[in-house]
Amino acid sequence: MISSTHIRRAVNAAAKLALCIALVGPAVASAAEWNIDVLMKSLAESRPQRATFVEKKYLAQLDRPVESSGELRYTAPNHLEKRTLKPRPENLIVDGDVASYERGSLRRVIQLSEIPEMAGLIDSIRGTLAGDRRMLERSFRIGLEGKPERWFLQLKPLDIAMGRNVHAVRIAGAGREVRSVEVTMTDGDRSVMTIEPLAAP
Repeated sequence: MISSTHIRRAVNAAAKLALCIALVGPAVASAAEWNIDVLMKSLAESRPQRATFVEKKYLAQLDRPVESSGELRYTAPNHLEKRTLKPRPENLIVDGDVASYERGSLRRVIQLSEIPEMAGLIDSIRGTLAGDRRMLERSFRIGLEGKPERWFLQLKPLDIAMGRNVHAVRIAGAGREVRSVEVTMTDGDRSVMTIEPLAAP
């Protein structure tokens, strides 16, 4: 005969298992199923709209990193805004192939197709947020490391012009969330952007 204690333990175990499944979500696959396609599908289903960021740039000519912070906004499939609030306001808005930049009285509009290294870096973020493997593979050779709960995308430039300046882009995430973007330049300079998703308003 099964005691009431055994029943309570079984119910508690089932409840914990259900909670774990709910927290992890169906799109986060087991390690045996883990691959780039599974990750891309998971990211495509999530599509966070807003996040805060802190970016540190490590430059050879400076003793300490240059830090900035602000907010990212993404609207699928190809609209991205990077609004820097500190140390001084500046905005970068990318819609399709057009990027507009504002800082104080300075305003510029750029066609991304004219600057392949900039286009590739922006598409590395947009493609990952959209879960768009094809977008990423237009500019990069993709490698995936880690596990569903802590993964890393290693992106190596395919374009010769971009490869002259950009050595690699490394994107880290947890489950369905992108948590950091690290860009290493061929001259040794690098930038690391940490990202914290915001709840929808």
